[in-house]
Amino acid sequence: MKIYRLSSGVTIDDNGQLYNIPVTDWDQFINDDKLFEKVSSILKSGKATKTDKISDAEILAPIGKQELWACGVTYLRSKVGRQEESKATGGSDFYAKVYEAERPEVFFKSTSHRIVGHNAKVSIRKDSTWDVPEPELTLVVTSSGKIIGYTVGNDMSSRSIEGENPLYLPQAKTYDGCAAVGPCIYVSDKPIDSSSMIYLEISRNNKKVFEGSVGINQMKRKHEELVSFVFRECSFPDGCFIMTGTGIVPGSDFTLHSGDEIKITIDNIGTLINPVR
Repeated sequence: MKIYRLSSGVTIDDNGQLYNIPVTDWDQFINDDKLFEKVSSILKSGKATKTDKISDAEILAPIGKQELWACGVTYLRSKVGRQEESKATGGSDFYAKVYEAERPEVFFKSTSHRIVGHNAKVSIRKDSTWDVPEPELTLVVTSSGKIIGYTVGNDMSSRSIEGENPLYLPQAKTYDGCAAVGPCIYVSDKPIDSSSMIYLEISRNNKKVFEGSVGINQMKRKHEELVSFVFRECSFPDGCFIMTGTGIVPGSDFTLHSGDEIKITIDNIGTLINPVR
């Protein structure tokens, strides 16, 4: 089932049937190791009210007080892409080594005030010349470190800044409008199907200028492995969201423009759409 955080409340999509449910504190609501069981119980209890539709205008980013973290170089294509962008500055070995290392690349991405939701504008840095979206399966994790759901993530990235020097990663990754998550949280009584696909489509002036896809089973790291490294020596009182890396990397001849539309779809979850500011 899918959980939507709306400006008017919380709506559940249960196999196409929509229900409004009473939620007073979003952060407390999703920070629950038994979220799927809790929502299932609410639907069976008669406390849910059936509704006809969800308005796109009402959909909010499903992140509240949680921090957003991200992982890098978890797909082979990402490793190759990062090596290409940093080759001229001598940084390519870093990416080759982290792909094979026991310790993955994990980094703090953002707090919620720099993150947007479905249909809201993401940004590209004014001091960057090469910018791309990074479509990523994003884990919703409780304060105990349990994965209780999944959402679609767009990790906006300045390849020109990161490629100049790996130490510039925070500037390439964290800024206003640097990420989007949504449109919902997918919850189930079992992990997301490993055959699920991620699709990226970028349009400019109503014409498709890039498309790509990758299966989440192409990820080198296990989801639980990434969570374990994020949670080492870090506590998350409200839980956190973790982007798991990208396997779709546009070529060096492509960069985002203001006005582009980014559409990311992940099987079982849905489609996240964001125009570029």
